[in-house]
Amino acid sequence: MQELQEPFDVLVNGVVYAVFPEEDNVYTIFKAGAEFGKIEKDTGNVWLKLHPETETPMFDNDAEVDAIGQAIINYVPEEDDEDDEDFE
Repeated sequence: MQELQEPFDVLVNGVVYAVFPEEDNVYTIFKAGAEFGKIEKDTGNVWLKLHPETETPMFDNDAEVDAIGQAIINYVPEEDDEDDEDFE
């Protein structure tokens, strides 16, 4: 079973999006504190926004969704240094 990632923020075109990873390449996205919706990685650089009620993919080319998806792909989590005792 794959361990779920911790939520993280990405910056896209000057806007901070909070990303909450779920299962199977699905992410719940918040924009400016409000729920933007769920997005899912399809193929390559294609990302799909999921319908808010049915959670089925909506096949409309959405540049904002693709940009958020690309930021998710490029996101590198900060390493947790267990040996880092500088914060005592």
